[in-house]
Amino acid sequence: MRCPCGSGGTYDECCARAHTGAAPAPTAEALMRSRYSAFATGDTAYLLRSWHPRTRPATVALDPGLRWDRLEIIATSAGGILHTEGTVEFRAHYRTGSGPGVLHETSRFVRHDGRWVYLDGEVT
Repeated sequence: MRCPCGSGGTYDECCARAHTGAAPAPTAEALMRSRYSAFATGDTAYLLRSWHPRTRPATVALDPGLRWDRLEIIATSAGGILHTEGTVEFRAHYRTGSGPGVLHETSRFVRHDGRWVYLDGEVT
C-alpha cells in the first residue's frame, strides 16, 4: 500500500515507522507528512503523541465521514535536522458525502525532548 503522505514509498517504508516509534520524523516536513498519514489511517494515538504537550487537546475525534485523499506541501521554512523550529504550509485534500474540500494550513513545529512535535497552525 502506498503511503498516504504522497512520498511515493509504501506506508511500511515511510510513515508507519514514525507511527510505531521505530523511527522518529527527522524534519518538520516529515512530521507533517506522518501526521497527515495518521489522520488518513485513523491513528489518533500518534496524533496525540506528536502534539506539543502545551497545545495538545485531551482527545482527538476524527470525522468518520471524511476521507483524506492527498497531501500537497506548498512551502517549508527551517525545520531541518539542525533546526529547533520550522513551518510547513500545506493543502490537505479530502472528500465528504457532500463533495471534495481542501484544508490549507501553515503549521508550526518545534523540537521537544529531542523530537519534532506539532505546536499549532493557522488555517487560511
